Amino acid sequence: MLFKINNKNEDVQLFAPVGYWLLTPDEKKDICNGCGSQGILGWLVPDTMYLLCVKEACNIHDYMYEIGETNEDKEVADRVFINNMTRVINAKGGIFRKLRLRRARTYHKAAVEFGVAAFWDGKNDFTEFRLSHSGAVDV
Repeated sequence: MLFKINNKNEDVQLFAPVGYWLLTPDEKKDICNGCGSQGILGWLVPDTMYLLCVKEACNIHDYMYEIGETNEDKEVADRVFINNMTRVINAKGGIFRKLRLRRARTYHKAAVEFGVAAFWDGKNDFTEFRLSHSGAVDV
């Protein structure tokens, strides 16, 4: 997976696969939804941490989950996620820095522990699997 740092004139540089920076607004809207999961419960997870927006880091993470194909891809996406959130938080600094870093670790931990279903959603055709005579799953 080829990575690129955004080259916009912003306060912080974020890492993402090159394809992320090439998304059209409509493609980005279809793939990315900010922080939290898609669906009704997604609104429970704010895109801000103590008034600091981290939505772009979350969107990059969403994109990487969309294009990922292996467990290793998920692990890389999760590492890039915490790295990008940390970059945003450190660039802002301020009195809320430590609280924001703690919140970022919480977001990261949630992605690592509960993001498996989101990562694999739509990638496995359930007809590719069948039960063997012993009841185990054959691929």
